[in-house]
Amino acid sequence: MKKITDIFFDLDHTLWDFDKNSEISYGIIFSKLSLDVDIITFLSAYKQINIHLWKLFREEKIDKETLRYKRLRDTFNVINYNITDEVIYKIADEYIYYLSKQTHLLEGAEQLLEYLKPKYKLHIITNGFQEVQVGKLNNTDLIRYFDVVVNSEMAGVKKPNPKIFEMALELANVKKENAIMIGDSYEADILGALDIGLDAICYNYHQEILPTTIKQVNHLNELQEIF
Repeated sequence: MKKITDIFFDLDHTLWDFDKNSEISYGIIFSKLSLDVDIITFLSAYKQINIHLWKLFREEKIDKETLRYKRLRDTFNVINYNITDEVIYKIADEYIYYLSKQTHLLEGAEQLLEYLKPKYKLHIITNGFQEVQVGKLNNTDLIRYFDVVVNSEMAGVKKPNPKIFEMALELANVKKENAIMIGDSYEADILGALDIGLDAICYNYHQEILPTTIKQVNHLNELQEIF
């Protein structure tokens, strides 16, 4: 890693605890709207539906509004909860509002950034929606660690599209040989980076079985041993 000067991070499921913050946000909303929904049952169905729809969103097969609506409609259908579209749209709007205000980070995230910041330039490349991701970075004060933040709405494309990585490298004014990508998504973060010749390390948050050729860690604190 001696040649590395810049490190690019994904945000959700890499530094920011998406699952915990999402659970808190939906809990607030269901309580506020007096919905008799068991949060554990809801999230059990929602998680896989959301992953599937985000994949379609990355592949440009659905747009942002369809993603926001369908992940709720499909989840309520699966758990057999009768709910109107009007309430679903209300939940979708409230979710975006409350989600960005949650501040739970993954274990070891802040310690890692404190360790890396004096040694490297740090940046973010995220597929998340701009208004939400900016809120997450500001409300957690993570923004102080990063020089460049690139999201898919700025770039006009989503990871793993090479254009978003190229844009981030250009804005950071760094050659790909001197940079590395760290993220949880094998498809979006790791293959996306490797396809343009940018080195990558998978933070295997989802405990997937990955090819042995892929650099990976199972806990963020392992990265301190690498860098």
